[in-house]
Amino acid sequence: MPKMGESISEGTIIEWHVNEGDTFNEGDILLEVATDKVDNEVPAPSSGKMLQHKYKAQDVVPVGDVIAILELSGEKGISKSPKITTEKTVAKDITSEKPKAQKQASKPASFKVNENVFISPLVDAIARKNHISYEELARISGTGKDGRLRKSDVSEYLELGRPFQFAQAVSEASGFQIPDLKFDKGKGKIVEMDRMRQMIADHMVFSKHTSPHVTAYVEADLTEMVTWRNKNKDAFQKKHSEKLTFTPLFIECVAKAIKDFPMINSTLDGKNIIVKDEINIGMATALPSGNLIVPVVRNADKKDLKELAQATNELVGKSRDNKLKADDTKGSTFTISNVGTFGSLMGTPIINQPEAAILAIGIIKKRAEVMEREDGDSIEIRQMMYLSLSFDHRIVDGYLAGSFLRRIADYMEKFDSKRKI
Repeated sequence: MPKMGESISEGTIIEWHVNEGDTFNEGDILLEVATDKVDNEVPAPSSGKMLQHKYKAQDVVPVGDVIAILELSGEKGISKSPKITTEKTVAKDITSEKPKAQKQASKPASFKVNENVFISPLVDAIARKNHISYEELARISGTGKDGRLRKSDVSEYLELGRPFQFAQAVSEASGFQIPDLKFDKGKGKIVEMDRMRQMIADHMVFSKHTSPHVTAYVEADLTEMVTWRNKNKDAFQKKHSEKLTFTPLFIECVAKAIKDFPMINSTLDGKNIIVKDEINIGMATALPSGNLIVPVVRNADKKDLKELAQATNELVGKSRDNKLKADDTKGSTFTISNVGTFGSLMGTPIINQPEAAILAIGIIKKRAEVMEREDGDSIEIRQMMYLSLSFDHRIVDGYLAGSFLRRIADYMEKFDSKRKI
């Protein structure tokens, strides 16, 4: 069993490609081996004959154990442990054997869904890198055992230009095939998408295909918060040399609510839910180009208002000046999108993968509201705002999402108007 990484101590034999008694040529794939990190195809070191399998498919074998006895050309009865080449080399060898004409094949307009597709860690990593959803992976024909999807299948699919990306499935029940509609896109100025816009587009499509989105809404009365902020913003800037916007106040409320409902601060990993230890709040921010980016306020629950204002002002400034570094946009566990900045009343945001939810904050708008007082109801002018939470219904249910969203609104409404700066 070849060693496939520093931390790998064992591998699982997925499938033998060469049976006992069969001959093979140098470079032929003898078997496939899976680990918790990658899948590997083990090639023959030279031509020869398979004498004996020491293990069968699905067996877990420690690294270094003899898995087969080979008789190589010019040698008889010699035990060989086949050397494994890198994944990159194996993939290159496999694809290079395919005729060029096949790579330039026309893109099919329909496909059959492989409902039992098995996604290995390696295939999953390739899919994430190329923003391929699980739904799209299920459209690719697997050449492995029992239709298993191999790295070479995905590599070939990418070389063909992802022909099934927007294809329609064939309905086997009625035999009816959904037509490949040709829309009239009209004429006009052609604006080529820049690299960042393409990445955003892929990320959004991937998120919508991966997570079943559900959106919940509440409205919050921010009168006390608005009054306090307007009254203290000049003093705050004079004392701390930081501009006081609403963003750090919102982040403060969200961080408190996350501590009350930690499951909202999670990520789905296969069949496991990872509840994050840190509360890192991402802020969807517009760049000068118009593209969006998400800088991150780390450990937001451990920062006071001054530190939150400092962090948000610094990140916003870097965004406007195109000076954000890679570390500034990594590690968010929950994202806020302030659509009110652009005058929107509310929004239905798309989840920032791999997070479980995202909050959209609308514009703060004065409205006449009925206020219930001890001495009777009255109509007053209040500062109102809509909050909307899009959540991944695979791991977040309506009760959790609704309770969390309501708690954010409660923290905003119960803002201490006598708070000292």
